[in-house]
Amino acid sequence: MTRTIHYGLIGCGMMGQEHLHNIALLEGTCVAAIYEPDPDMAATAQAIAPEAAIVGSVQEFLSVENLDCIVIASPNHLHVDQICEIANTRPLPLLVEKPLFTDPADAARLEQVQRDYPYPIWVAMEYRYMPPIAALIDQAGVTGGVQMLSIREHRFPFLSKVGDWNRFNRNSGGTFVEKCCHFFDLMRLILHSDPVRITASGGQAINHLDENYGGETPDILDHGYVLVDFANGARAMLELCMFAEGSRYQEEVSAVGSRAKIEALVPGPGRFWPDHLGKPPVPQLIVSPRDPKGPVSKDIPVDPKLLAAGDHNGSTFYQHQGFLELVRGQRAAPDVSLQDGLWAVRMGLAAQQALTTGETVRFDP
Repeated sequence: MTRTIHYGLIGCGMMGQEHLHNIALLEGTCVAAIYEPDPDMAATAQAIAPEAAIVGSVQEFLSVENLDCIVIASPNHLHVDQICEIANTRPLPLLVEKPLFTDPADAARLEQVQRDYPYPIWVAMEYRYMPPIAALIDQAGVTGGVQMLSIREHRFPFLSKVGDWNRFNRNSGGTFVEKCCHFFDLMRLILHSDPVRITASGGQAINHLDENYGGETPDILDHGYVLVDFANGARAMLELCMFAEGSRYQEEVSAVGSRAKIEALVPGPGRFWPDHLGKPPVPQLIVSPRDPKGPVSKDIPVDPKLLAAGDHNGSTFYQHQGFLELVRGQRAAPDVSLQDGLWAVRMGLAAQQALTTGETVRFDP
């Protein structure tokens, strides 16, 4: 009989609750402990995982004896201190939400953790596991080698979070870090290369301008473009708009090579699709050969049970399947390493810098 794996969660706001719902779908798992300082979020988390002990600090959390692994889903700016506290107190296999860090000065601390941590650390990059995007990644070879990669996200504004932490760059790292590190991770994964140069343009045109928090107006971007050149000669572009929730598809990924184009179309969360429009759109994969011409579209439906467990097109479940295999020793390494997480944030910070200064940011070879 397979031994039950006991999880601990740090942070149970919206994303932490999605993790709880998806862990509950995995056989042979149990949530043993939750640290969530907000009383309302803690109560909601307890209702999802009634077997879990609700604790009052990270240290109390780490004293729960039967923990086998930890998921961090706290606000972005808390990740590094919590990772280091775990490393210094009781290291365990760790799944940490993106972005891995927000302050450039913290990269060195994480590199030290990477050298010394005795267990695997998996950075949560849910977009890799969205079924149509996963299919594009799997079949990218049909292109003959991707030379141009375009990622478009047209979506809803940032949702409200506990303490409104996501309204300010100092907490989130900036929109290109908070929202877009997913896409920079996809770029490196699909292109099999690292960036050498980044330029960006964007701003805050529509969202949050009428909001006020302690006398401060939010400073987060709501739209922008990022261009990235890669060491292998490939190029990528990100287009982000966070006031386009009327779109049929939320993410559109297009990869083009010498032989074909392949596209993944991903709808947004089903709970935001209006009832009067009928059923939400079905994800699609489209392969368009150059010769002979003849685009082929394929629906990539997602199990309704997985769609109901979160807002990421079933991807959180597939990610947790892999993490559970890692914890059980059934795979040798995480899909998304600490180094991958570091790169994704570095690219986001570079995009923020390029936008602010109007100058291209180059990476050392």
